[in-house]
Amino acid sequence: MAIVTRVIPCLDVADGRVVKGINFKGLRDAGDPVQLARRYAEQGADELTFLDVTATVDARETTYEMVARTAEQVFIPLTVGGGVRSPEDVARLLASGADKIGVNSAAIARPALLGEIADRFGAQVLVLSLDVQRSERMPSGFVVTTHGGRTETDLDALDWAREAIERGAGELLVNSIDADGTKDGFDLELTAAMRELSTVPVIASGGAGALEHFAPAIRAGADAVLAASVFHDGELTIGQVKAAIAAEGIEVR
Repeated sequence: MAIVTRVIPCLDVADGRVVKGINFKGLRDAGDPVQLARRYAEQGADELTFLDVTATVDARETTYEMVARTAEQVFIPLTVGGGVRSPEDVARLLASGADKIGVNSAAIARPALLGEIADRFGAQVLVLSLDVQRSERMPSGFVVTTHGGRTETDLDALDWAREAIERGAGELLVNSIDADGTKDGFDLELTAAMRELSTVPVIASGGAGALEHFAPAIRAGADAVLAASVFHDGELTIGQVKAAIAAEGIEVR
């Protein structure tokens, strides 16, 4: 577990707008990504994550212009994922202002991509984004999905995470499809399982709905906690979440 916990707002982006749904379905408009990014930076967010949730589905590139506009106004680390298929895509995103790159579907289709990115840019740039669903088909009880949670793979989530780390992933962004948008709390079992196998930082994502949900995720092994709708809807602020975590005796930035 990290000595200092990070709090990371996530902005799921489609067609240049922030969207949010439940279990990755029923997406609704949640605002302008640059405006929201600026608000969260002012509130004390440690990092920001942009995930273009339709980039892979629509077979199009991530919105570089949006990344560039955000990087011009927001001066905290920015992770961008969605539609990244090659080291050249990574280079262009980094040139646009991203600090780290999230890869999901393209790495599943061609695992060698992870090593290519890590070798060229360093493991610290490479975030493996895992959209994980509970499944009785898998030994661990968790299966990897692609295309924004629309398609199940034949990959056991824990096996894939181990392989990705071996190939050069420097961080795991673990999103529970089952918990996503429900506001019922993080999947603590999934978080703990990832922590047990991982030699790199683990970001817990999916399910945050109340201040009391964050500290348990960290105790389960998360190095960082990521949330979306509770921040977009103004239900919680970054400061409130950090204060709640600190009140539990956990150090935050």
